[in-house]
Amino acid sequence: MTRAALLAVPALMLAACSGQPQAGNTAAAAPTPRPIATSSATAPAPAAVAADGNVIPSPGALKTFGDWTVGCDNGLSCTMASLLPDGGVGEGATLNLTRAAGSTGRYAADVGEGVTDARGKTAAMRFAIDGRDLGGNADALAAAMANGHLLTVPGGTISLKGASAALRYIDAMQKRAGTVTATVAKGAAGGASVPLAPALPVVAAQRLTPHTAQLPAGVIATMNRIGQCQLTEGMDAAPSVAATPDGKLLAVLPCSAGAYNVIGALFVIDGDTVRPAPIDAPSGFEETGADSQTPVHSVVNGDFDGNVLTSYAKGRGLGDCGSSQRFAWDGRRYRLVEQADMGECRGNPDFITTWRAMMRP
Repeated sequence: MTRAALLAVPALMLAACSGQPQAGNTAAAAPTPRPIATSSATAPAPAAVAADGNVIPSPGALKTFGDWTVGCDNGLSCTMASLLPDGGVGEGATLNLTRAAGSTGRYAADVGEGVTDARGKTAAMRFAIDGRDLGGNADALAAAMANGHLLTVPGGTISLKGASAALRYIDAMQKRAGTVTATVAKGAAGGASVPLAPALPVVAAQRLTPHTAQLPAGVIATMNRIGQCQLTEGMDAAPSVAATPDGKLLAVLPCSAGAYNVIGALFVIDGDTVRPAPIDAPSGFEETGADSQTPVHSVVNGDFDGNVLTSYAKGRGLGDCGSSQRFAWDGRRYRLVEQADMGECRGNPDFITTWRAMMRP
């Protein structure tokens, strides 16, 4: 990536945080992100699993309604996330409400890290809308949100402007509108007409092992030349490297940097041969439309985490917008196995899952 292109990236990301829908873990330069680390309370329900047909990833788009943004993944698990006031910067209570697909799909609520008392104990999950106590039942919460104005959660209050439209969007995306299972677009039709969750694609993922030996200087020089790298002087230029079962090395080379993001170019090293690593989906800032201007795919704040390569492209320093991804190596290329996005830079750091795949050896 050229220096000019990299420095333009934060501006592009902030422009994307203007309320428009988005089409759609980490190096030392960025903290461990919260985007893809879904809690057990909101983890999407398992969907049926399809055979690996080298499916081209198609992450779901996000749409914003007032003070809520919403999106669904390819398993039709849908999440609506609350936003702080437009243009506001700082802390505030946020909520993510997720509904699983299918006629029996239930809601699950997540208020992030929650609120702790002086002894460090997390407060019990309780909700109230316009002063009416709903306890901790997420299904009752969703039903009441459609006609409410102000939601109270542990840690503060949340505007319900746009919540009804977001709930209606979930009804439509999960094809439950007009049925008794809908939250807003209710009808007389039975739940049997609501489709099951689509099968998730499978990725045949190779096992990766850390490679701690230093790469030859000639190999690093070749990667820098191919990637047209322009890393700021004084920054850590050491690549992250993992070994594959067939003796190849996968390298993430710090290539350029700007603001709070380090761009890492992806390479495959086979003996003395160095080549750019193929990938099956846009990664890092390629996902936002920023042209890397090189033949090398990249990740942002990327590193190896067990058998996956992570990427966390931050839209701004608060980490409340951007794209978080996880890739598996199938022996030929990187495959997207999970993606979570937040197109609105409005204080909610819990990104919405927009793509999932199952990994198998």
